Amino acid sequence: MKTAIRRQSSLSRSSGSIISDRFRLFLFALPFLLLILVFSYFPLYGWLYAFYNYRPGFSLFDTQFVGLQWFRSIVSNPTQTQEVLRVMRNTLAMSGLGIITSVFPVLFAIFLTEIKTTWYKKTVQIFTTLPNFISWVLVYAIAFMMFSVDNGVINKFMLAIGLQEAPVNYLASSEWIWLKMTLWGLWKGLGWGAIMYIAAIASIDQELYDAAKVDGAGRFRMIWHITVPGIMPTYFVLLLLSIANLINNGMEQYFVFQNALNRDTIEVLDLYVYNTGLLGFNFSFATAVSMLKSIISIVLLFIANRLSKMVRGESII
Repeated sequence: MKTAIRRQSSLSRSSGSIISDRFRLFLFALPFLLLILVFSYFPLYGWLYAFYNYRPGFSLFDTQFVGLQWFRSIVSNPTQTQEVLRVMRNTLAMSGLGIITSVFPVLFAIFLTEIKTTWYKKTVQIFTTLPNFISWVLVYAIAFMMFSVDNGVINKFMLAIGLQEAPVNYLASSEWIWLKMTLWGLWKGLGWGAIMYIAAIASIDQELYDAAKVDGAGRFRMIWHITVPGIMPTYFVLLLLSIANLINNGMEQYFVFQNALNRDTIEVLDLYVYNTGLLGFNFSFATAVSMLKSIISIVLLFIANRLSKMVRGESII
């Protein structure tokens, strides 16, 4: 009897300790939950603008309620439909190129971990990670210094070696703009994107490499049969998240590089919402387009989650 009482008392203390630990972990996560609530969910109140004919300077509820008028205009107004399709084409093209080039951080991480000289490895990693912390305004300043018509380094070099007869305005040109934006994004995020893969490589059991060396495997064979399979789960998770985030490729990069000559091909969905809402003062239509963008993103997230279950047997949400 006493043994049963002691066992029950021990179980009670154990369950109380588990509840206490869970409550403490919840308190640790609470500030982040509040930040998400304030910055991600509270702004959804602005979706109301899509159902009104809002005019700046008036209270929202003092303007005309139009219901789904702005949503219908996306498909009923040929001009607006053409504009939305244009920016969707630009968005999907540049996001698709971003997904295709997502393999480069993987390759960079693999080759970086193969460098045996510690100081050289750290130097390369530092200088390739720093661009991630540079704002896109400064990136454009670098691009202007290199490619401007008057004093650009590239124009001067091309003229000096005779490959150009006159300066070329590379920044204003819309030719190959999708590829240009992809390359700028790759340069800026290569080192930062490789960090997670470097961590994944570091978590691979070293005994696998030792066993491969004993069996006579060379460096490239160990990379192919040990390193690559070891980081594939990380790569597929990030790839599926990229697919779910396909139409959310931001606007800062495209905003600083846009001009009158390349706007038709550089304007992505987020930039279109900004230009239409804040510059064109059509807040209600811009909000409707932004809402549709969010709905499409949610659908893509569930599709990516389904693909994760099919390919990996695990879900990402």
